[in-house]
Amino acid sequence: MDKLDEIFAMQASLDAYIAETRGLEGKYTGSEWIQKKSLALIDEVTELLNEINYKWWKNEKPINDRAVKEELTDILHFFVSMCIDAGMTAGELHDIYCEKNKENIARQQGLSQKKGYCRSND
Repeated sequence: MDKLDEIFAMQASLDAYIAETRGLEGKYTGSEWIQKKSLALIDEVTELLNEINYKWWKNEKPINDRAVKEELTDILHFFVSMCIDAGMTAGELHDIYCEKNKENIARQQGLSQKKGYCRSND
């Protein structure tokens, strides 16, 4: 099992445990879970922002690298959980990511058919 497959398996197990112990099995549809987890993910992004001094109107504090990494991991938890709710496997995520990454590179190189990405200096 590769690392991404392991993460997906661990997240599926955690999600099942939470649903069972909190009486949530069958309570929400897949799209409702994605909506709820999207909001939770946004909350985790906000927690990440609070760790990295984004508030220019406040005095900066030392950045806690460990806390930043933990918030990024929390974001990953909800992201992977939403992938699972959408019926996506680790392999599908990898394949779609690779396709999208290739397209994003083409866009930056001005080689994409999608409008709005050509470089003005080309």
